[in-house]
Amino acid sequence: MSGVTVTAAPLDVSAAAATATDAIAPAKSHYVVLDGLRGVAALMVVMFHTFEAYSFGDPTRQIINHGYLAVDFFFLLSGFVIAYAYDDRWGRMGAWDFYKRRLIRLQPMVVLGSVIGAALFYLQAGALFPRIAATPVWQMLLVMLLGCTLLPLPKQLDVRGWDEIHPLNGPAWSLFYEYVANVAYATVLRRLSSRALAILAVLAAVLLLEVALLGERRDLVGGWSLDAAGVHIGLARLCYPFLAGMLLMRSGWRLRSPQPFAISAILLIVALALPRLGDTPHHWSNGLYDAACVLLLFPLVVAIGAGVKAATGVSMRVARFFGDLSFPLYITHYPLIYLYTAWVIDHKVPARIGAPVGVALVVTAVAVAYASLKLYDEPVRRWLGRRVLASAVRHPASSAG
Repeated sequence: MSGVTVTAAPLDVSAAAATATDAIAPAKSHYVVLDGLRGVAALMVVMFHTFEAYSFGDPTRQIINHGYLAVDFFFLLSGFVIAYAYDDRWGRMGAWDFYKRRLIRLQPMVVLGSVIGAALFYLQAGALFPRIAATPVWQMLLVMLLGCTLLPLPKQLDVRGWDEIHPLNGPAWSLFYEYVANVAYATVLRRLSSRALAILAVLAAVLLLEVALLGERRDLVGGWSLDAAGVHIGLARLCYPFLAGMLLMRSGWRLRSPQPFAISAILLIVALALPRLGDTPHHWSNGLYDAACVLLLFPLVVAIGAGVKAATGVSMRVARFFGDLSFPLYITHYPLIYLYTAWVIDHKVPARIGAPVGVALVVTAVAVAYASLKLYDEPVRRWLGRRVLASAVRHPASSAG
């Protein structure tokens, strides 16, 4: 997930904290609707994961069935925002300065997500996660520390049993691929013409279609495992949306509408909530739907959301709130999901009892995310901005890096 927030400020030392908080170039206006869409997608992910406890491994029983596609939407937003923020800055900014800004934007919450995952780890022990009880504290702490770096963990350190590269906080896998995209952007993609990017996007679309239509599941689920299949799916989910986001920004294609947040949010919610397609769990039509969302619908949603920048009104205040909350919510909610899923599965909890607890989980996840944002994430990013970026602002890089 990439931050969309933009602040208007001159390029001086006083702007360092703002640029650290937002990871966006100063003096650029604010795509507040895109902020809100990121928040809507994050909230849909939390609800998708909450309902997943009652799917019992059958994708046709999953409520908010296509919530997993929010990750692909995040990658598309990331490509758009990174290109918007940085395409015209190379020459005044080097690659290392770019990396520092991205680390300041993302890494504090990555660390907190790993710590929360460690704090709740042993509470999740039971029949669903039998490895937890056999995991010594030193090994759990090692996994937590490695998780703070976002380095993918080998299966030998899978202390949960779900083949996750970050078993204390599963969704961190997508942040690993976000960093892969950031490095690719700084070293190669930023230098390419729009024509070259379009050619790469076509090739990436073929890879995405191959996974969606010919993969075992006939969907775009996966990417969190450190094996050939997991990396294959992860790269397929990353490459096209990130490239498409960059192309969408560079093309200037925007769709103006009287209610951009409402329209784009409704389209996104419907797309993520639609039931599984086909009469079998792994029908080709569902893979086609997944591909159509990523290839066509999500760019359309972003084009609508980018049709207006700074705006006022109730809907824009809601968009700004959920935009600020989106990344903390996404990266901290899953340890609660582990706990809830283990409780439901181990104790065969019926939906009439599990549902109100699930509602409480969502409320708790939002509260934890808000507290994390205000008490930890924003203060830490401001401090890092003053300490790490101030010198770079005083002495801008003289080469493109």
